[in-house]
Amino acid sequence: MTPNAILLLIIIYFGVLFLISHTISKKDDGNDAFFKANKNSKWYLVAFGMIGTALSGVTFISVPGEVGAPGGEQFKYFQFVLGNAIGFIVITKLLLPLYYRMNLTSIYGYIEQRMGHYSYRTAASIFLLSRTISSAFRLYLVVIVLQRFVFDYYNVPFAVTVLISLLLIFSYTYRGGLKTIIITDTLQTFFLVSSVFLTIYFICDSMDLSLVGAYHEVKDSNYSKIFFFDDFMTSKFHFLKQILGGMFVTIAMVGLDQDLMQKNLSCKNIADAQKNMFTFTGIFVIINIFFLSVGALLYIYAEKNGIAIPVDSITNKPRTDLLFPEIALNHLSFLPALVFLLGLIAATFATTDSALTALTTSFCVDFLGMEKNENQNKKNSVKVRHWVHLCFSGLLFLIILVFNAINDSSVVGMIFRVASYTYGPLLGLYAFGLFQKGRKVSDKLVPYICLLSPAITFAISKNSKMLFFGYVFDNELIILNALITYIGLYFTSKTAEKVHF
Repeated sequence: MTPNAILLLIIIYFGVLFLISHTISKKDDGNDAFFKANKNSKWYLVAFGMIGTALSGVTFISVPGEVGAPGGEQFKYFQFVLGNAIGFIVITKLLLPLYYRMNLTSIYGYIEQRMGHYSYRTAASIFLLSRTISSAFRLYLVVIVLQRFVFDYYNVPFAVTVLISLLLIFSYTYRGGLKTIIITDTLQTFFLVSSVFLTIYFICDSMDLSLVGAYHEVKDSNYSKIFFFDDFMTSKFHFLKQILGGMFVTIAMVGLDQDLMQKNLSCKNIADAQKNMFTFTGIFVIINIFFLSVGALLYIYAEKNGIAIPVDSITNKPRTDLLFPEIALNHLSFLPALVFLLGLIAATFATTDSALTALTTSFCVDFLGMEKNENQNKKNSVKVRHWVHLCFSGLLFLIILVFNAINDSSVVGMIFRVASYTYGPLLGLYAFGLFQKGRKVSDKLVPYICLLSPAITFAISKNSKMLFFGYVFDNELIILNALITYIGLYFTSKTAEKVHF
């Protein structure tokens, strides 16, 4: 597929998004529509659209790439996905009822009412930091693909490619916000899901395999091992570590994250929100099975056709993230390449546009107090919101440039590694609030505890082999981080009247 054809596809794709955004937001670009979609979203649209937000370009490229990574990861990621599913159920039954009962726009309003002003600002700050970094990582992945296969052809610098991508996202989200995102993400998820199934079909067709034949090819290959029960102490892939890591990372990165919870809170009532989450969980598990299958088929195809894993242009090391685009764009026909690009663009921009909206909402509500200040001029508050939206776009731009200069590993691994440190204190805060209702925290000490906890966690992780008889942490590191935060909160708190939320 030529760079000119890819560029034309991008222009058409965003033209459709702009049209949707203009149609939806021309009558209502107020803060209520931006923050809560007027509390009128259809649960089935939210459930389907959340797939695109939750998966992102990381799942689309990096997860299939890791199936054949040098560490022999195979289908081990599915253990993590099963942990995710358990986490989604916990969110549905424990956190969503709490948020609806308190009628929250920003979910960090719970921390304000339960613990106090400093705790509230700390929780919101953790989200802003965590989501900004993770969103930058996710967008970085698709931008390097666009750079390699499109913009290098036109001699466009990487920084300009990033800037163009963010300006496109900004232009169709800054007015309608969540109200626009609910519709555009539904469309983008359709492209994402369709591309997964069509990619499997096209790869099978190119190898003269039926779908049944492809199933047996994957099953009998060296890539299909799912469950790992190697030494618990030294193996990062052990089943229990992956399940626990997947569960608690999900509770933190979804249930305590304004991004995905904002969509849930746009439903009419708690019953619709819970139907949305249960439906979403089922689709999420199934679609990840197919992503891993795509990965196995890609490596089988590469072996049969003598295709090497692409080399990173900066580090000169093999980059498994780039195997999928390499095969789709350079070794398959025009239609599979088109399907791949639609899926990649949909996956990544569905995640980034949603995150940008959530970051803007959190800052406007949690730091600027837009919902609390009844005397604030509506027209002026919308103008301020636009500037906040633009500033976060600029911040993502800077982080992507920094990450591009230093990155030398898989993006999917980097995202969850960072999440273990940044989301851990947030998990500890909520756990303490929910399970220690008879104790009152020392509000002014909470920011220091949440800063100290990741530092202690990092030190323990680096020395875990020595401290814990050879134990090696993986994604379950977030549990340790949350536990340290919890302990710190407990020993600096005091007995008080029991709260009822």
